[in-house]
Amino acid sequence: MGSSSCGPGAHLVHLWPPHFTFSGHHPWDLGPHSGPTLLVSLASEVQDLHLAQRKEMASGFSKGPSLGLLPDVPSLMETLSYSYCYVGIMTGPFFRYRTYLDWLEQPFPGAVPSLRPLLRRAWPAPLFGLLFLLSSHLFPLEAVREDAFYARPLPARLFYMIPVFFAFRMRFYVAWIVAECGCIAAGFGAYPVAAKARAGGGPTLHCPPPSSPEKAAALEYDYETIRNIDCYGTDFCVRVRDGMRYWNMTVQWWLAQYIYKSAPARSYVLRSAWTMLLSAYWHGLHPGYYLSFLTIPLCLAAEGRLESALRGRLGPGGQRAWDWVHWFLKMRAYDYMSMGFVLLSLGQTLRYWASIYFCIHVLALVALGLGLALGGHSPSRRKTGSQATSLAPENLREE
Repeated sequence: MGSSSCGPGAHLVHLWPPHFTFSGHHPWDLGPHSGPTLLVSLASEVQDLHLAQRKEMASGFSKGPSLGLLPDVPSLMETLSYSYCYVGIMTGPFFRYRTYLDWLEQPFPGAVPSLRPLLRRAWPAPLFGLLFLLSSHLFPLEAVREDAFYARPLPARLFYMIPVFFAFRMRFYVAWIVAECGCIAAGFGAYPVAAKARAGGGPTLHCPPPSSPEKAAALEYDYETIRNIDCYGTDFCVRVRDGMRYWNMTVQWWLAQYIYKSAPARSYVLRSAWTMLLSAYWHGLHPGYYLSFLTIPLCLAAEGRLESALRGRLGPGGQRAWDWVHWFLKMRAYDYMSMGFVLLSLGQTLRYWASIYFCIHVLALVALGLGLALGGHSPSRRKTGSQATSLAPENLREE
């Protein structure tokens, strides 16, 4: 952590430059892999440094180290070392150069705990792995590619996407938990809890570096900077837009920072559509990615309009019922969209969706139309961050 022990942290899935691959070919592929995403982040950090230096020159005095600011522009060798850091190569989560530098300059690395945080993070992985093996065995994806599948009754075809997405989630839960554990084992991405680090962005508050091993050992640390999945949040958050925040979390930070903010539109839904389009491109050229990613903005618009039009008019009991129904439909929407991710091709994805009458698209359009008719407001990203809910009992009581 060196001179800025709470400087910002990690971003998007770390990408090994020689391995630009298209997700979906390997069962444990974690997503888009490319050096350019790391370098985009590094270029932004260097730009922030130059802007800060120009402001200091204009004002005539130095304000001291800023949160997350680089101490200097990295050399070519330092840039290559960052791009090929073994933690990123071996584990996957993306991290900013500031996080990498803080790790190298950690003044008392022996005081940073790793074993207990690793065990806390790792314990669900064996269960998720068993569930993946069981669900993928009982409900193989290949069945959807066969003509005989489409002779099954409609309820059977509708149901099948549920275990397919369940296996999809379990696979990624295991892979991302293992990736996080790789970082934790190296003490990578550890910051004091007081720094309030967030996945992808790193610390949000200044925290002075400890001056002695005893003070370093007395601090409480977390590894939120390299946290890439919130399994409970993914499964039990209520809204489609909240689910995006808990899945591939470092990627979401990168997309929000470098794609969403620069989108050529002001509307939350249109910015989200632009972000999803770029995200589909980074995943690969398979049409299934584009079909699925570009369904998300429709779902965001529909749930935002209808929720703002109706939910506030309900009493506490009605809002609890609303949230349960909303959660159920959110999960079915993700089941539906996951079929594009696993089938990949245009023909097979559309064939499956057509076999269930494009039900999620139709439902989203109906909900959007109803929300517009009732005067619902367009969803905003600010509300996304501040009103995230889940089906945890304490959250339902607060409603």
